[in-house]
Amino acid sequence: MFAPLKTSMLGRACEKGILEINITDIRDYTQDKHNRTDDYPFGGGGGMVMMPDPVFRSMESLDNKGKLIYMSPRGKVLDEDKIKELSQLDEMIILCGHYEGVDQRILDNYDAEEISIGDYVLTGGELPAMVLIDSVARLLPGVLGNSDSALNESVYSGLLEHPQYTQPREYRGIPVPEVLTSGNHKLIALWKFEQSLRLTKERRPDLFEAFIEDRSRFSKAEKKIIDQVLKND
Repeated sequence: MFAPLKTSMLGRACEKGILEINITDIRDYTQDKHNRTDDYPFGGGGGMVMMPDPVFRSMESLDNKGKLIYMSPRGKVLDEDKIKELSQLDEMIILCGHYEGVDQRILDNYDAEEISIGDYVLTGGELPAMVLIDSVARLLPGVLGNSDSALNESVYSGLLEHPQYTQPREYRGIPVPEVLTSGNHKLIALWKFEQSLRLTKERRPDLFEAFIEDRSRFSKAEKKIIDQVLKND
């Protein structure tokens, strides 16, 4: 399931030694003769719960003694601040649950932080773990080709990203906005700023309000664009 981590930018980051990803199969550490890692929950209820012993034993086998993250729909939703915080860690362990979850004693013993990628439930924690790894890894120096690109993107800049265009200049009668081919970098920057403002205001008004709260940090031209966007309400 974790094959995507070996490809593209993450794969190259691992090859360069920027990133190290080790996968541990909890089933390898079960002492049950049937190789089980789960059992019925105490107190009744549907589904199965991952037993503590295989998880404890697998954790104890690791050289990595970093922070334990448990991917869980009841955790705090992964956001920009948490991704930046996790990117500062030297190492961490991500526990992927299955079934109805894991025995609470595991989480309590290792002081696990529960993190969710959204208000929905998946069949296991592997996909959420890969989302977390990808989002954190791309903030590490050297993972992306352009060191500035991660923080200039949607959300990290405080605004949603402006529309992007590439060759050809005209396709099926639809031209690229003229300003982008003008060579006037100041006008281009202001166009991108305005487009980001309008998209953010439409789709994420919470981000928009937070972004424009402190007007003192904007240039006179930027303030004028903000006023125009607000006037169009």
